[in-house]
Amino acid sequence: MAGPLEQFQIKSLVDGPVDAVAYTNSSLWMSVTVVVVTVFMLLGMSKREMVPGRWQSLAESMYEFVGNMIRDNVGDEGRKFFPFIFTLFMFILFGNLLGLIPGSFTFTSHIIVTLCMAMFVFLMVTLVGLAKHGLHFFSFFVPSGAPVALYPLMIPIEIISYLSRPVSLSVRLFANMMAGHTMLKVFAGFVFGLGAVTAGVGGILPIAMMVALTGFEILVAFLQAYVFAVLTCLYLNDALHLH
Repeated sequence: MAGPLEQFQIKSLVDGPVDAVAYTNSSLWMSVTVVVVTVFMLLGMSKREMVPGRWQSLAESMYEFVGNMIRDNVGDEGRKFFPFIFTLFMFILFGNLLGLIPGSFTFTSHIIVTLCMAMFVFLMVTLVGLAKHGLHFFSFFVPSGAPVALYPLMIPIEIISYLSRPVSLSVRLFANMMAGHTMLKVFAGFVFGLGAVTAGVGGILPIAMMVALTGFEILVAFLQAYVFAVLTCLYLNDALHLH
């Protein structure tokens, strides 16, 4: 039986001139995620009835959820960034959920994928802050109300904290998805192992644990997409309003 970490192996499906541009199983499931999200939104917006149906209700719920998140954490200035944050949230959410399908691939369980998304957010937020405030943006690294004598100590801490944002943002998503899928694989191994030596009776408890863990993973899939999106909103709020 395959080990619990084998599910995270990236495999080339279509070779490119170099390995870096090969079309892999990770690329495939990113493409599938984009298609599924697009179809989901098209189905939700196709009829636009006064009394919404199932798909329209789901699409509107997602729209309102992200819209409220931006309004609460960024304010009215954040509305222009709604398409970006909504796309980011839906891409991560559906990538997490599709990764729970047996035989699929969870691309958010790879640090390179989550780090690229986090670096894009980090660079965008920094550029937004520089575009709005110019050189005054660097006052963000000067703690408000701190004594001048403490500046040599606190400014480097603020800079390190700022530069660590993409690392913490990417590791949080990658680690949670990888840990959850590893646990599911481990308990799946218990089902076959204990079931084989106890005529199936010993596999009941691992199966129950897998059902509980799967429900928990669905919750984590939504929660991690929400955390990534809400932290993006908070970083935007810092860039737009500074201290």
